[in-house]
Amino acid sequence: METKGLVAIVTGASTGIGKAVDELFSQKGMNVVLVAQSKERINKLSQSLPDSLPIFGDVVKPEEIKKIVARTMEKYGKIDILVNNAGQGYDASVEKINISTFHYIFDFILVTPIIAMQEVIPIMRKQKKGIIVNVSSGTAFMVLEHMSPYASLKQALAKISLTAREDLKDDGIYVSVIYPYLTDTEFHKNSIHEEVDEGGYDMPRGNSPESVAQKLLEEIEKNEGEIIVYDWIGR
Repeated sequence: METKGLVAIVTGASTGIGKAVDELFSQKGMNVVLVAQSKERINKLSQSLPDSLPIFGDVVKPEEIKKIVARTMEKYGKIDILVNNAGQGYDASVEKINISTFHYIFDFILVTPIIAMQEVIPIMRKQKKGIIVNVSSGTAFMVLEHMSPYASLKQALAKISLTAREDLKDDGIYVSVIYPYLTDTEFHKNSIHEEVDEGGYDMPRGNSPESVAQKLLEEIEKNEGEIIVYDWIGR
């Protein structure tokens, strides 16, 4: 697959998996749109990535997503790849789930990627090609204490992704889902912990963000639909 000159929007671009994807895509000659809530981080990252476009935006707000897509089209005139990576963890037992927090996480993990897809699909359909990768989680396959809010939404995102894959295949738009298991990022630190503070876990190191980014690129090139990143056991 020829990657040079492709335009890719990556949400959650300033740290962890998103940052690793940005750097890998840039190495492959892509024009990367860096979307994150940290102006300082994405501006600094953009300085090291040629032909990148940093956009500060809160993707939980639908109007922000529309602006991101509009700015991308204004600068590049096309959108080849969308990577829905932004999200946040939420740990709580069922009886302790804060409904207001759950609504926020629901919007962040599930609704935001849907809206982003809705914004780019007409553009990709007109181009007769496009790639969408939604970042789910290995927790979608697991039953873990306090993880029902997050895991259930990541499972729903995977199902929506695979259904969209069927819906859009005749338009030349390929939707994939990637399931990273434990990854060495700031994810746990930035999660919302309803009952257990972030220092209460003895977390193994996990995969590197770079290894997840490489798997994501392989999925784009192979177009298999699903890929599980699960190689950290035994480290």
